[in-house]
Amino acid sequence: MKEEFMLTLSDKKQTELILKTNDYTCKFGLRLTEQDTMLLLAKRRESLLEEQRVEFGQGVIDRLIFAFCDSDYIDQNNYVETINRLQGIFYLYKNESLDELTDDELIEVMRSAFDDECHGSLDYLEDTFLDEFARNIRSGSHSFLGSACGDARKYCKKIGREK
Repeated sequence: MKEEFMLTLSDKKQTELILKTNDYTCKFGLRLTEQDTMLLLAKRRESLLEEQRVEFGQGVIDRLIFAFCDSDYIDQNNYVETINRLQGIFYLYKNESLDELTDDELIEVMRSAFDDECHGSLDYLEDTFLDEFARNIRSGSHSFLGSACGDARKYCKKIGREK
């Protein structure tokens, strides 16, 4: 009973925080409803369980929203679905990259690649770009990390896939 109460309280607070992103995203024509936030929170729980991760605090939903809301590849019609997919991709590649990247670094890499190399394709981002990115991290190829970590174009140039 106590755990359910805490989860409900946490969901209420998370819902409020996520809905506040509308103040910023509305200028890009993006708006979440309370029902949308519940879908996002359900996906968050599902992704965390699937990837066997524990998250303390606010999580990454709002950071993903702020990072991706001005992308030309996101509109109101695909907004919730895109943020949901990005959450799953984020948690998967936090594991696949052995937590070598901070949350913000991974989000920055994801955003840059999403708009540039992936041309808005979540499938390409997940199955090709980030798969190769994580494989290079696991193999010890860390020379692209650090200040350039979040710049997918520099990473692509480093591995010879520059446009």
